[in-house]
Formats: sequence, structure tokens, C-alpha cells
Amino acid sequence: MKKLYLASLMALAALCANAQEPQIGRMPGMPKIECNFNEYKPAPEDFDKENASAEKGSIEEVEYESKTVGTKRKATIYLPPNYDSSKKYPVMYLLHGIGGDHKEWMIGTPNIIMDNLIAQKKAVPMIIVMPNGRALADDSAQGNIYSAEKVKGFEIFERDLIDDLIPFIQNKYSTYTDKAHRAIAGLSMGGGQSLNFGLGNLDTFDYVGGFSSAPNTKQPDQLIPDVNTTKKENKLLWMVCGGEDGLMFNSARLKKFCDEKNVPCTLIEYPGGHHDFVVWKYGLYNYAQLIFK
Repeated sequence: MKKLYLASLMALAALCANAQEPQIGRMPGMPKIECNFNEYKPAPEDFDKENASAEKGSIEEVEYESKTVGTKRKATIYLPPNYDSSKKYPVMYLLHGIGGDHKEWMIGTPNIIMDNLIAQKKAVPMIIVMPNGRALADDSAQGNIYSAEKVKGFEIFERDLIDDLIPFIQNKYSTYTDKAHRAIAGLSMGGGQSLNFGLGNLDTFDYVGGFSSAPNTKQPDQLIPDVNTTKKENKLLWMVCGGEDGLMFNSARLKKFCDEKNVPCTLIEYPGGHHDFVVWKYGLYNYAQLIFK
């Protein structure tokens, strides 16, 4: 299994220059996990296209003090249309992949997707926080991103997120502060982080999403060591992965475990999908409609 993990990890190494995640096809030797996929329903063709009649949210960049890292760190923020500091909003933390940073999700036009969903009343108005999930003094996606230090930064981010970023967001914006109004999701490496951190901190997140989750995803019995507690505390465990994505193994393994243990869990196989923003935008579109309701 260790060799398979390393093979999957190395398959991520050929990164695109514009910080997009690499294509990962089916990999020889990677076992296929049989599981029960949930129904795939196509998104509308214009779900990620700007609609002139939809009110627009805003995007801003913030800088926060990270005691965990000992530096100031950046995050990209989506504020819903007509953000009003006299109201309280739920918050989704949306994490990037191993080749990206706090700006990578903007490739997937989350502001347009959310503006449309909110205008159509398919999603509640929410704040989306897109942080840099590499919690290091040098958190850039430059150089050897597979060095032990760089990879370790994704694990350290758990403390930066919970101890530094979440309190900062709650102080700067008008948000609810309970777990019922907090969600986490991410793509690829960020998908693995979301599963690890979300299921590992059930007192912090009610909603957990993983899109094409990478090999950093923990084993199912580590993610869910106490089945009854997870059933009680988690409101949503939702995943999607492309049918042609070599990293399906990670999601299918967790889905199979959940089905065997009767833990509510969704996994959608995107037909013919690859390791790219076609799948991840679809993931955000669907996940955003399910949370905070």
C-alpha cells in the first residue's frame, strides 16, 4: 500500500505553470474499489456562466496573523451579494490542491457559481474563505513542492485553520460561530485535508466535502474511529471524483467503509471526468446547495 501511495503522490508532480492541478489518469497497479456510487445529475450548462440579472458578490484578499506559523498569511474571501454586517452568515472553508495557493479556486469561478445559486435561492448566502493550505513561512507553490517540509505544511494547516484563521474570520466578518454554520471542502490535496480535518474535528465542522481527494486522505478507520459519534455529529459527508481520475481510490475506499458501517455518505462518479476544474466546479455547485439547510 505504501508503494501505491507513493505512486499516486508522484503522479501529482507534473504541475501546470498556472497553478492548476495536473491530469491524473488511471494508474497501473492501483486497486479498484467497488462501491455504491450515488446518482449523477448533470449541472445546468450555464451554472458557471455569469448571469447579468444575478446580483454580484465580491472578492477580497485578507491577511491574518498566524501564531501557528509565526507569520502573516493570506486568504481569498467571497462575500455574498449585499453583504450586511448587521446580519450573520455561515462560512465555508474551501481548500486548494497541492499545486495551488489561496488564489487557485478562482480558476473555478466560485463567485459566479455562488452568485447564480444565491440568485436562484438554491444556496443560502454564505461567506467562502479560500486560504493557503500550506502552513509554512514560505507557503508558495514554488520549488520542490514534494519536499518533506512542503508536504508537512498541509498537515500543519489543521492548527493554523482552527487556531488562527477561523477566529480571525469571526472577528473580521459577521459570522455565526457554531459548527452548525461552518463547512469545509476542497479539491485534490485540499479534499484530503477537508476529510481529515472535518471528520477529525466534529466539534468544529458540521459539513465535510472532498472533491477528487488526494493520497493525503487518511484511512477510513482513522477518519471515522467512532462510527456512532460520526453519525451523531456529522450532518453531511459528500464527495465527487471523476470516473477517469486515478485518485478515485481514496474516495471509493471511504464510501465503501461508510456503506458497511451505515454512515451516511455520498460519492458521485463524474462520468468520464478527470482531475480538473470541470469536476471541482460541479462539486462546489452541488455541495453549496446542501449545506446550512
